[in-house]
Amino acid sequence: MNKVFGIVPIVMKVLLGLVFIASAILKVVGMDQFEIYIYSYHFFSLNTSFLVARAAIIVELVLGIGLVSNTLHKFYWWGSMLMLLGYSLLLIYALHLGRTDNCHCFGDVLQFDPKQSLVKNGVLALLFLPLYWMGEWETRYRWLIFGAAVVVSTVAVFLISPPDNYTPSYTAEHNLQVELFDEILDDAPLDSLNLREGKQVVCFFSTGCEFCQMAAHKLSLMQQYYGFPADRIIYVFMGTEEGIDKFYEKSESVRYSNVLYTDVVRLIKVINGSFPTIVFMENGEPIHEYGFRSMKEEEIKAFFTTR
Repeated sequence: MNKVFGIVPIVMKVLLGLVFIASAILKVVGMDQFEIYIYSYHFFSLNTSFLVARAAIIVELVLGIGLVSNTLHKFYWWGSMLMLLGYSLLLIYALHLGRTDNCHCFGDVLQFDPKQSLVKNGVLALLFLPLYWMGEWETRYRWLIFGAAVVVSTVAVFLISPPDNYTPSYTAEHNLQVELFDEILDDAPLDSLNLREGKQVVCFFSTGCEFCQMAAHKLSLMQQYYGFPADRIIYVFMGTEEGIDKFYEKSESVRYSNVLYTDVVRLIKVINGSFPTIVFMENGEPIHEYGFRSMKEEEIKAFFTTR
């Protein structure tokens, strides 16, 4: 009987470690969304949010591996409790802001709002409490295991999902066919929008494109944060009217003015088939051109805040 009771804490600790590992892996799978979630609080710049998102995942992976290894017990126990506390404080802040969106604790696979995630963290903390007094595998390689966990987790996360600002796709994209773009500004329905006057942002999206949805979410966060006039942003869609409604729902974007461009062939030629394409323009002249992964916050901030 004593052996059974001795095994139970070890099994529980391993299971909790596997929960952390699974949570980290699911975050990596949904990294693009997790980055935007981190950025949405505006604690960090967009580039820093890329790194913070990966750091959070690495910490979770290292803790999970450490719990499973049953080494450095008190170190990993305190680390796990502090991580749960940190996430819980963020969730309390999210509730203060009135947010009800997915907190991405298990990526996009299992969706928890802040209240549900707080309950989940409370349950995990209660399960951790009685484990404080259990023993550990005393091996002289315990710090080597820790170091290996840090190195392997860091390398794996950055290899599987390198930050956008460290990849070739972060350079300026040049898919826009400028002459064709200039022509469609005079085509219906764009001709009635006065897009040649002052600063404008024209976004070419396909309603079913996931990266278009994330780009719209990212852009709307910047627009709201920097106070750029919402009526100077226009979404040009390829798709259907029903698809537009679903796009706004899935993207969590502000509902900017939008048009459905029905000449699909012409639209694809304008952007060289690259969705999304976001064009920042002034007095009818393109100034910046971005895809989802090449959006540069400093350039966008300068465009949004310079009158």
